[in-house]
Amino acid sequence: MKKWFVMSLIVALFIVSACGGNKGGNTENAGNATNAPTNNTGGSTNEGAADAEDIEPEEGASLLVWESKEERPFVEAIAKEFTEKYGIEVKFEEVGAADQVTKLTTDGPAGLGADVVVFPHDNLGRAVTAGLVLPNDFYEEKSKSENSEIAVNAVTYDGVLYGYPRSIETYALFYNKKLIPEAPKTFDEIVEFAKTYNDVPNNKFALMWEVGNFYFNYPFISTGGYVYGDNGQNKDDIGLNNEGAINGMKYYGSLKDSVLPLNSGDITYDIKKGLFTGGTLAMDINGPWTIADYKNEGIDFGVAPLPSINGQPASSFSGVKAWYVNQFSKYPQAARLFASFASTKAAQLKDFELTGAIPANSEATSDPAVQDNEIVKGFVAQFNQSTPMPSIPEMGNVWSPIAAAFADVWNSGKDAKEALDNAVQQIKDANNGAAAK
Repeated sequence: MKKWFVMSLIVALFIVSACGGNKGGNTENAGNATNAPTNNTGGSTNEGAADAEDIEPEEGASLLVWESKEERPFVEAIAKEFTEKYGIEVKFEEVGAADQVTKLTTDGPAGLGADVVVFPHDNLGRAVTAGLVLPNDFYEEKSKSENSEIAVNAVTYDGVLYGYPRSIETYALFYNKKLIPEAPKTFDEIVEFAKTYNDVPNNKFALMWEVGNFYFNYPFISTGGYVYGDNGQNKDDIGLNNEGAINGMKYYGSLKDSVLPLNSGDITYDIKKGLFTGGTLAMDINGPWTIADYKNEGIDFGVAPLPSINGQPASSFSGVKAWYVNQFSKYPQAARLFASFASTKAAQLKDFELTGAIPANSEATSDPAVQDNEIVKGFVAQFNQSTPMPSIPEMGNVWSPIAAAFADVWNSGKDAKEALDNAVQQIKDANNGAAAK
């Protein structure tokens, strides 16, 4: 459901430094229970000696890292610094982040997988239940203290931290400053603006979003509702049809007449992009992947947090990209060391500099390099009120029923409670069927 974006940003160069705990070496093959690190404050024998608190890599270790083509500049830069400091060779292989768990399922046990992988957090449930990744145990406190709590929760599964957070993503409100100089704070303001701005025959619309896509519709559930309880981990606690969710769905349905009088199937990413770049769409709810397209068209636009709904902050779905250590790595200690080194504040700022990836590190997002960029600052503000997509496998049972519920309310005017009750029953049936198997 997500894409990861690339944009050119010129900021100051940062010197990457490694932090972390200490580590005891283990030269046994990965997948063995003895992969747990032990304390060892011995340093590297290289000129760039390891910090005293760093984990000690296995003798003769070398690493393979998977990442997408778009992230090559960052991975190659951080790998070079890592090799210079620790004397460990790091090879890079292009594998899309969304494909890595599937590939690791076969390549991991066969000894062909990368030592360090990276994927969006909503794939974590699959990876953990398949026994593919090791916990982030040695650097756990470091990762928790340095990164956003939202990001840390996203890369935690069943109470265990697995990921080394690196970057974040969510969607927010794009607005054409020529058509609407300031971003609305509430959806009611958008309704008022639409009364004087909308001109359907001439394709003039106040606001568009993919109204048939639950990924973008979650804000209407978030005003009192939720998908799964316990930070998205409890499949038996479904909050999609509680009072808050129903009220949000009712408000959503009212917007067809007042803001966007089109059927859900007539609103696509490409249509929205064409109208926004054409100067007739005033506002668009979209993700950072579209920044480059809008900039290239010369649109003077801003990005702001989503307007409130029914007096409640609108939470968006968010994604967190993190490093993970392959359970089957021959060098789990060295892999842990790299994952920590490549996710520090300085490393995340370098990633931001080279690829535009928004940092998960709390201090990095407060850095002038990020805060002085008004567009990125808008996404960071929205992320701070976002909800990570649930990573449990049962999330797969949610998308179709809830999308149908939203479509019924938007296109046919179906009762919000009835639509949501039907969707929740389908989700429960699917979850119970999966559990029985």
